[in-house]
Amino acid sequence: MLSPSSISLAATELVNRRKVSIKSNRLDQNIRPLSVDDGLAIQTEIVKQSTDSIGGWKCLLPLNDEQVIVAPILSETIGTGDNCELVVDNNMARVEPEIAFVLANDLPAKESDYTRAEIDAAIGSAHMALELMQDRFVSDCGVDYYERLADCLVNQGIFLGPEINLEQAYKAANFNISFTQGDNVQKFAGKHPNLSPIKPLYWLINYMGKRGVSFKAGQVIITASYAGVVEVDFEKVTEIEYENLGKYAVTFNAK
Repeated sequence: MLSPSSISLAATELVNRRKVSIKSNRLDQNIRPLSVDDGLAIQTEIVKQSTDSIGGWKCLLPLNDEQVIVAPILSETIGTGDNCELVVDNNMARVEPEIAFVLANDLPAKESDYTRAEIDAAIGSAHMALELMQDRFVSDCGVDYYERLADCLVNQGIFLGPEINLEQAYKAANFNISFTQGDNVQKFAGKHPNLSPIKPLYWLINYMGKRGVSFKAGQVIITASYAGVVEVDFEKVTEIEYENLGKYAVTFNAK
């Protein structure tokens, strides 16, 4: 595992990259994470150096034991309302349509698993949501999974949309999605990669809980995109609809 000083240096570098919003090459080899533990340790240090608190999490069921999909999301990067600010990436606003769950009660870290019923009881609401995406590495630089994990997996924040029926949200394996900007309509046959938006949340609570992470009331948890990355224009009213679940309008503004 990387030394504490290397973890700190890696986190400092990644925090600074977020501030300038410029794509960069891979981390220097002496501070490059080489394992899941390294990646998660750098994530933790990024939160410490940011002076912000964890407002949410992103997750997906692991691809395998060495490719976990989990990252903390800072409170200051979670927004709602009529406008959504995000960093320009490839000259577009890049988002992923997801369902978010908001905790109503704390789930303190513990070594044994929470039951699904215990986790269900801590969930207060479900919402339409967008993960705000930003690739901070130069294309074709050879960046690997562990570096992307350390950098919080292309996340730059969450836009929290309107509340939707919690029972429907649990069962939402697939539904049609549309993004409408004037005459430009993008349509998607939305499908959750795990065929359930709640299963990754169950995994997250118990996987990170065993690593000493406590989850707090009010935290927002997103559990993967139904349509991959969607690219839309800035400064245009955008209507987003999840068929039979809900719709809303938002305007994307460049930071």
